[in-house]
Amino acid sequence: MSGNADAGTGADGGSAITDDELITAWGLLVEALNETSPLLLRGVDPSGGDMSGPWFEVLIRLQRSPQNRLPMSVLAREVSLSSGGFTKLADRLERQGYLVRTSCPQDRRVVYAELTPAGREFAEKARAQHVVLLREHVLGPLGEDTVRRMGDFARLLRDSSRGA
Repeated sequence: MSGNADAGTGADGGSAITDDELITAWGLLVEALNETSPLLLRGVDPSGGDMSGPWFEVLIRLQRSPQNRLPMSVLAREVSLSSGGFTKLADRLERQGYLVRTSCPQDRRVVYAELTPAGREFAEKARAQHVVLLREHVLGPLGEDTVRRMGDFARLLRDSSRGA
């Protein structure tokens, strides 16, 4: 099928999306994420500097998790780092006093990454600045309804990909 061929009727009753439209839509989403993501980390470090994506993701995921802890293997997968890359990041966070590693009493193979009190304070300040930036660079241009729909679409894609 040609990139511009009409593929018939789509699931919504309208004309089906062409290959070019599909490629363009996905490309625009990737470009939007690549352009917007750095804006959302500006000044997020409580010292006023920018923060790297993986640092922020680890802090926020731990902050939002029960007891501020997750298994290291789960956290590495969720922030899309190899186990070696995540171990190096965890080492740096531990040296900064933001994270400790604790063993699981029921399974010695499981090691948790857990925020320290200093890590919780650091994560809360970083989160507050991140929310300001999200409101400016995401909520502002898109509006509330679109942001809610975007969350639904992202969850659908994530869950569909995990089942693949």
